[in-house]
Amino acid sequence: MPRMFTGIVEETGQVVAFEPRTEAWSLRVAARVVREDLAAGDSIAVNGCCLTTAEFDGSSIRFDVLEETRRLTNFSALRAGALVNLERSLRFGGKIGGHFVTGHVDALGRVEVFEPRGKDHYLRIAVPAELTRYTVHKGSIAIDGISLTIAEATERSLAVWIIPHTLEVTNLREKRAGDPVNLEFDLLGKHVEKLLATRSA
Repeated sequence: MPRMFTGIVEETGQVVAFEPRTEAWSLRVAARVVREDLAAGDSIAVNGCCLTTAEFDGSSIRFDVLEETRRLTNFSALRAGALVNLERSLRFGGKIGGHFVTGHVDALGRVEVFEPRGKDHYLRIAVPAELTRYTVHKGSIAIDGISLTIAEATERSLAVWIIPHTLEVTNLREKRAGDPVNLEFDLLGKHVEKLLATRSA
């Protein structure tokens, strides 16, 4: 059964090491909350990317990362000490505070503007032109695994507002202009597009 997430980050973990091995890249992340009741094989969204727990100890979790995953996500920019957003997969009966997120990254965006405006922060991200059809004003977007509401949508970018709590509990507090971010567009929009394409065909 596919794993689902909600885009509500449970904690930020810190990258301990990210290094190539013969069979795959090895990512080790120091974490506390998401280690509770953890078992090998459990799914965890790391910056919005669904990864499988390979092993864990009293302070960290290790994941195997495919080269393709590294290439298509902002994992290619990860270094020891970097903060990553962590969320355990949704469990039966669990609360859904954001929106349904699959953990399959659609594209890389790039931070264009990230600045305080009043008590909140304004974040604008460049989006690949062929994917802006999925950005809808007041629609949902997962940015590095964080469920956010689109405040502005143009032919080349989207913008969201970040409240102080989100800034405090996610890795957004480390982001700067030029940084890559993982984007997952709303699943509902992609399903509607496929249904309409099937009908017209």
